Amino acid sequence: MFRIGVDVGGTYTDLVATDESGRTIFAKSPSTPADQSLGVMAGLEELALRLNVTRAEMLAATERLVHGTTVATNALLERKGAKVALITTEGHRDVIEMREGLKPDRYDLRSPPPVPLVPRDLRLGVRERLRANGEVLIPLDAKSLDDAIAGIRQSGASSVAVCFLHSYLNPAHELAAVERLRQALPDISISRSSDVLPQIKEYERVSTTIVNAYVEPIVRRYLTNLEARLAEAGFKGSLFVVLSHGGMAPVEEASRLAAGTVLSGPAGGMSGGRRCSDLVGIPDLVPFDMGGTSTDISLISGGQASLSADGMLAGQRIALRSLDIASIAAGGGSIASVDASRTLRVGPESAGSVPGPACYGNGGEAATVTDANVVLGYLDAAAFMGGKRPLDRAASEAAIDRVAAAMELSRIEAAAGIYRMINLNMADGIRLMTLRRGVDPRKFALLSFGGAAGLHAAEVARELEIRRIIVPTVASVLSAWGMLTSDLRYEVGRTHYGAGVRISADEVRELFAGLEQQAAGRLRSWFNGKIAIERSAEMRYGEQIFEIDVSLDGLDWNAPDLVERIEDRFHIRHEELYTYASRGQEVVFVNARVAAIGEVERQDEGAREAASSSACSPRSKRQAFFGGWREVPVYALEELQPGHTLMGPAIIEAETTTVLVDTGDQVRVNPLGWLDIELR
Repeated sequence: MFRIGVDVGGTYTDLVATDESGRTIFAKSPSTPADQSLGVMAGLEELALRLNVTRAEMLAATERLVHGTTVATNALLERKGAKVALITTEGHRDVIEMREGLKPDRYDLRSPPPVPLVPRDLRLGVRERLRANGEVLIPLDAKSLDDAIAGIRQSGASSVAVCFLHSYLNPAHELAAVERLRQALPDISISRSSDVLPQIKEYERVSTTIVNAYVEPIVRRYLTNLEARLAEAGFKGSLFVVLSHGGMAPVEEASRLAAGTVLSGPAGGMSGGRRCSDLVGIPDLVPFDMGGTSTDISLISGGQASLSADGMLAGQRIALRSLDIASIAAGGGSIASVDASRTLRVGPESAGSVPGPACYGNGGEAATVTDANVVLGYLDAAAFMGGKRPLDRAASEAAIDRVAAAMELSRIEAAAGIYRMINLNMADGIRLMTLRRGVDPRKFALLSFGGAAGLHAAEVARELEIRRIIVPTVASVLSAWGMLTSDLRYEVGRTHYGAGVRISADEVRELFAGLEQQAAGRLRSWFNGKIAIERSAEMRYGEQIFEIDVSLDGLDWNAPDLVERIEDRFHIRHEELYTYASRGQEVVFVNARVAAIGEVERQDEGAREAASSSACSPRSKRQAFFGGWREVPVYALEELQPGHTLMGPAIIEAETTTVLVDTGDQVRVNPLGWLDIELR
């Protein structure tokens, strides 16, 4: 039986298959942005060829297919989601424009506010009101609701977000409104805030619900079509989708909570990063995932990845918990340009998969990072994708020449400048994840993965004074590989807020017991294996306006001083984050969270047979630019065995990725066959 992971990227769709013996086979297929399922099916065909079976035979023998998708991400970035209407409490329709009264950059007086996903004429107020404790102050007015529904019908909106004030405490009005909507408009998609994000803070709740309504029809349509294509092709197993928090869920759950898929692909990379941390015994890693259109950067500290509810994408607030991942517009397809002042810029525009870099030969003429790597000799144009997709070196040279002419530089100077610029951009991205959070990157190792990362990892690490780089053999498809290590996960939360009123131990126990029953019960409908429970709370000091997430795992829940122990956890976590704790201040308990986790079986990554000697022979040599043109040995990654060592400068090639080793850097092949690079 096979298990298959599928990660749709901006340029390529990555696929990984494993079987009971631990054998791992992977493939890449060009992504098809117009309909991602076409690229997925083409990739499955390629994967089957590598397994020497037909696609139907492979799918019939596949028990689980785990999918990371960028459908929701692209819909938000490109503003191509559904036409959404908002039904909300009368007088509160402008919350998504007022936001929290803050700008992303408060010192930029000219920055325009983000454009709301719902225009003002589609934000419809309904007469109703709950008190802050959930009691009904003004009953839901039927005529007001019917007027709003008539407006939605006339507008042609295909999706509705329903978000009433204080509905996280009492969803009765939202439930009644949804019931009336379903009767009047049976074909419309509906997202209810008390279902999507049942917690305090009006702006976060309404914004997240609107995002869910905006992407839900598109995500549901895509996943439903993919399910049908897979079934038609012979798939009889279970299809799961990776969510932004790193867990996976069935298609129906991923469609219902579509806003939770906006980091679906990068979350697979984080799952893979955690697995790598376990396998190599390095608890502190900076996962560095460079693909064709973007680079995703995250942090694994003490073997754990952090979750955050502070997500933003395309100017929209998404308060669902997600892995803490920063995405920057830097990839192999990033376009190099020269402005009027003859300043070189690289990105944020990307050539993507269509037309792609100039060297792809698909009509692209702009110089990209990939074209610079070809000109500098880092990429072998004839061996790209194992020789199945050779690159056009002349087209790369012509594209770089146009940049060089605009800057009055030589071709090599322009290419080296593009290479240097993209490395600095990515190093700055890592600084955002580390230095700005009080974390010293020099204490971490860099985990290099993604098809383009190996070409840049050494220089990015050197810029940050990181001394060690790990490159797995599955580096080019690690996000898809990581999806096969993802557990099923279902999260629930509940607000329990009382300003100035300390929560009691019995209230804590009752609150978490109810959430645990709810989360585990829902997960049991998908999964019949072992279930683990994670508990956490969002807390703050009394006069603060933000909360921090505090893990409550490992507590003695029967202890008489349970509340004091929870507050002590908060003080310790606050000091870890901000270097101080105010133990004399009141601690406010705001949100309780429980995650039920269905633990999937993972394949053991056994050690490979060690080489008889540490010496290894290159398969060829070629000219490459390492501060000057040099004849550099080229090694085949699949020929390197555990125990082999080599010194840079060198180039290590695999079918779908290339790794540069600079002068004086040392490579050791670890027992898994992975590259462990120590920088000079």
